[in-house]
Amino acid sequence: MKKVLVTGANGQLGSEIKVLAAHYPQFDFIFTDIEDFPLDQEEVIISNFKQIEPAIVINCAAYTAVDKAETDSITADKINHLAIATLASLSSDSGAKLVHISTDYVFDGSSPIAYTEEDQPNPKSVYGVTKLAGEIACLKNCPQSIIIRTAWVYSEFGNNFVKTMLRLMTERESLGVVNDQVGSPTYAADLAQVILTILAGPHWESGVYHYSNAGEISWFQFAQDIKEIGHKTCDIKGIPASSYPTPAERPAYSLLDKSKIKKVYGIEAIDYKESLRIMMAKLLKDQ
Repeated sequence: MKKVLVTGANGQLGSEIKVLAAHYPQFDFIFTDIEDFPLDQEEVIISNFKQIEPAIVINCAAYTAVDKAETDSITADKINHLAIATLASLSSDSGAKLVHISTDYVFDGSSPIAYTEEDQPNPKSVYGVTKLAGEIACLKNCPQSIIIRTAWVYSEFGNNFVKTMLRLMTERESLGVVNDQVGSPTYAADLAQVILTILAGPHWESGVYHYSNAGEISWFQFAQDIKEIGHKTCDIKGIPASSYPTPAERPAYSLLDKSKIKKVYGIEAIDYKESLRIMMAKLLKDQ
């Protein structure tokens, strides 16, 4: 039975992998998080990796506090870059397969069309810079690894835009939501299924891939969909990003082209609204 080390297991993606793990009895999943596998401590990473001896590593862990990273660049770099370099070297030396999760923030958002894996990254935030550095180190130290860039992740686990919107729509009569940043959401359960489908599949083709749900929307439209599905009455107004300044610059357009992952692995992106309905049904059922 192959050991699968999952880092960041208590986050949105890691939690969804936990849900699906029972359907993959051929794997022995070892779920770790910051307490037992801290990515800002190189010696602990090395020690724990050698003790576990994984055949596969799924790195879901990241420094994702995008705005905080602007003033905490050293920690962000340790977790998003240097730790990935270490994980990739350990994986390469031991012959382990590595799946690393990256982000649409590696792009500057100036493209008029969806970004492909061949487009030149140009991050505008410390978070994006450190995630790109992690990608480069990953492929340099472990050329046989797979990197999956994703965007706008949400889940019934953890904190995310969907949960925040539902709470604010309950608390307030009106909301302003940015309408000039465009992309596509990703239901973490769908991304978890993509990863496990690749791991359980007949072939492994290394490189960078893009995956999010299908669709092209703004955050404003996303909020409108959440309102509709959640049967909320809050009035939502579209506002420009300039009206809601943040320490870190967000890409104005970061839609990811999913053609490559479909061509190589036969994976179809699920419509974002279909996945949103599924997630919200679970969430509202538990409330």
